[in-house]
Amino acid sequence: MTDKTVSLPEERKGGEERKGGSFIKNNLRNYGMLLSLFAIMLFFEIVTDGTLLQPLNLTNLVLQNSYIVIMALGMLLVIVTGHIDLSVGSVSGFIGAVAAVLMVQYHLDFPLAVIACLLVGAAIGAAQGYWVAYFGIPSFIVTLAGMLVFKGLALAVLQGQSVGPFPSTFQKLSSGFMTEMLPDFGTLHPTSLLIGIVLALALVYASAKGRAREASHGIEVEPYTLFFTKSVALAGVVLYFTYVIASYRGFPNVLIIMAVLTALYGFMTRRTVIGRQIYAVGGNAKAAKLSGIKTERLTFLTFVNMGALAALAGLVFAARLNTATPKAGLGFELDVIAACFIGGASAYGGVGRVGGAVVGAMIMGVMNNGMSILGVGIDYQQVIKGLVLLGAVCFDVYNQRR
Repeated sequence: MTDKTVSLPEERKGGEERKGGSFIKNNLRNYGMLLSLFAIMLFFEIVTDGTLLQPLNLTNLVLQNSYIVIMALGMLLVIVTGHIDLSVGSVSGFIGAVAAVLMVQYHLDFPLAVIACLLVGAAIGAAQGYWVAYFGIPSFIVTLAGMLVFKGLALAVLQGQSVGPFPSTFQKLSSGFMTEMLPDFGTLHPTSLLIGIVLALALVYASAKGRAREASHGIEVEPYTLFFTKSVALAGVVLYFTYVIASYRGFPNVLIIMAVLTALYGFMTRRTVIGRQIYAVGGNAKAAKLSGIKTERLTFLTFVNMGALAALAGLVFAARLNTATPKAGLGFELDVIAACFIGGASAYGGVGRVGGAVVGAMIMGVMNNGMSILGVGIDYQQVIKGLVLLGAVCFDVYNQRR
């Protein structure tokens, strides 16, 4: 008689493999976008003969997409609540124009001008959010009107001409690099490398703490083998990119801004009451209101936040160009919205993660950069990005119906 019993280690291993496969299937959205980013980067690294991940190009990739990442963090919250903001590109361009007038024409000090611009951006978000939250006007209509209004105001403020250059201190907001505090090792910047090592360890630690916390509350967590593999891969990627950037000129100032904002919004959405309430509003606004959540106020605040981040992105973009132009911000809203949807945000609201929005923005950035290196025309670039966005939304609809 054949013994069909399975030893305990084999049985445990088989169960863990089945559990891992089930977990990946249930979280296909999150793992799919990470694998997509890796595949796209690998593809362009090969077809560009290694140009994509060169230190200079990787630094430029960060600088070129910083304002998209910044706005994607705000757009994610707007989309999660079930709304959309089509005006972010025009608002960022308008704020760049205001900054140029304040600093170049009226010679206002850099810190005061930045604070004033951020307040103007928040006020614009408040004005639009008021109509959406308290009057119930569809956000598509309100922000479409805002897109036209602020595009026209930017032209009026600049009188149809480019205004610049900006003061050198303001330019460092986008084109500056972190001051080196340790002795250089040839071309390697040790301060940036040290920060990268600390960041990699912090990400692994935070991931482990989060997994333990979820397990203690009875939430399904990743199998240990999958978690360990993902953590090692994450730390390796962070260390590699840190080394590449540190071998050029170190961390750009705007990368530090992006990292701080990403950590702040990640903590807010996952660990605070207001973050959980935003997802509740997006999941079911009527149920959230009946449970005592002030849905109108939350919607209003998400638009205020979006306006402030659009203003910050406008300042970063203006500092990078060293001038304010009437066409600044043109089409930004498309890349920002696409970044959120590609990163896993749901068109139905209630779903989306900060990390996903950042990954989505990087996917868009890598595609833009890689196609530009290959000499792909802007016409075909738009076609390809449109198809990628459509595919992401189709994938979301499929998951909703499954």
